[in-house]
Amino acid sequence: MNHNQFDWGYFLKHIAIIAVPVALQNLLTTTGSMVDTIMLASIGEKAVGAVGLCAQFSSLMFAGYWGFVGGGMLFFSQYWGAKDHDGITRSYGMTLLFMMTVGVLFACLAIFAPEFVMGVYTDKPEIQKIGISYLRIVGFAYPLQVIAMAASALLRSIEQVKIPLYGGIASVVANCFFNYLFIFGKFGLPKMGAAGAAVGTVMAGIVNVLILVACILYKRIPYVLEFSRHFRWSKIYVKQYLEKCFPIICNEVFIGVGNMLVNVVLGRQSEQAIAAVAVFRTLEGLVIAFFSGFSNAASVLVGKEVGAGNHEVAYQRAKRLVYLCSGIIAIACLTLLLIHNPLLHTLGLSGESYQIGTGMLIIYSVAAIIRMGNWAQNDTYRSAGDAAFGSILEITFMYLMVLPFVYLSNFYFHAPFLLVFAFCYIDEPIRYILMQRHLYSGKWIRPVSGPGLATIDAFRQKHGIKVKQKAATSAK
Repeated sequence: MNHNQFDWGYFLKHIAIIAVPVALQNLLTTTGSMVDTIMLASIGEKAVGAVGLCAQFSSLMFAGYWGFVGGGMLFFSQYWGAKDHDGITRSYGMTLLFMMTVGVLFACLAIFAPEFVMGVYTDKPEIQKIGISYLRIVGFAYPLQVIAMAASALLRSIEQVKIPLYGGIASVVANCFFNYLFIFGKFGLPKMGAAGAAVGTVMAGIVNVLILVACILYKRIPYVLEFSRHFRWSKIYVKQYLEKCFPIICNEVFIGVGNMLVNVVLGRQSEQAIAAVAVFRTLEGLVIAFFSGFSNAASVLVGKEVGAGNHEVAYQRAKRLVYLCSGIIAIACLTLLLIHNPLLHTLGLSGESYQIGTGMLIIYSVAAIIRMGNWAQNDTYRSAGDAAFGSILEITFMYLMVLPFVYLSNFYFHAPFLLVFAFCYIDEPIRYILMQRHLYSGKWIRPVSGPGLATIDAFRQKHGIKVKQKAATSAK
């Protein structure tokens, strides 16, 4: 490829190859969540609100292990570019071990201490009671979700994106089927309400893992099931892995806790507002699901070239990916706004809760274009080896700007709910400017593979990039 002329054909083709199956899988999963919400809406707004709050606890778990997913994908994609198969297998073993530790911890909290969890998220006794019955069962799904997430992250990094899609399709079908059976008590089964939705989630998790394992065995894909090679770690490798993962882990945990604190505020509104928030989170999931496919593509297409030592290609791709992702999310948000009326009513909102939900969607649609631009840049930096810059920015602004604005406006100034909600995104434009400066500096290209380290000095000299860092060594 001629480095002086950007290859748009290859670029767009491979974005589609990676992004479309990932986006489809995530959209299917989110659609499954919407079906859950529609089924629960027939029981009442309290059931919708309770399960929505439980989903926030699941999101906190996700934040806890996503740092290892992000760090793992950094190594997977760079080692894939360098054709270092042993490096991929070792990285996967370490990633899965750390992720499962988080998953088991949250499963124990959900199964054995659901009263404590619900007490954190809301002060409404009836909503707490429904949430407790849901958490006691859904906790068994958490380790299964971790296994599926780790395998999917690896498969996407090595450009095997269809297998997670097949698992996702089977999982959504199973979730809808078992939800129908257990929420409403069909075919002589007990009518379990919200707890039935939890049973559906567990069954979907089992199906997802079985499909992933079957496809991996059928296609004879290495890495995932090579258990004897997962734990061949040296001290140097463990140190390098944790150094790269640590900023991402801090980012996800601190942002997860920050979002939980925001949700504590949102969970202490009127019952109509709580129901609107639960429905909004489902629709927000649609946007994120659609977008994350393109974010995954950014990670793989940039990280692979950094790992192979093609830094100029990675640099040129990254600049284009950010604006492409923002443009795509603008289209997604506009589509959501055009169809919001039937959607919100179908998801069980009416009257005041419908008005609140509409206002939240309008605010989010404006904020999301900038927010997802920040997300795309952060994922790109991480895949290229710079896990710290975006993480430090996000944590700093969350705790010094977003949380003070949200808490003061709600508890001190008693501002209208929608204004409090808008403050959740007040930091995004400022961070976007800072992230753009970093993007064009090129300092975020920090390879971990042998071929990447061999060519990084020439790239930095060409662009006049000065990076303060310790002497880099490839982990072998």
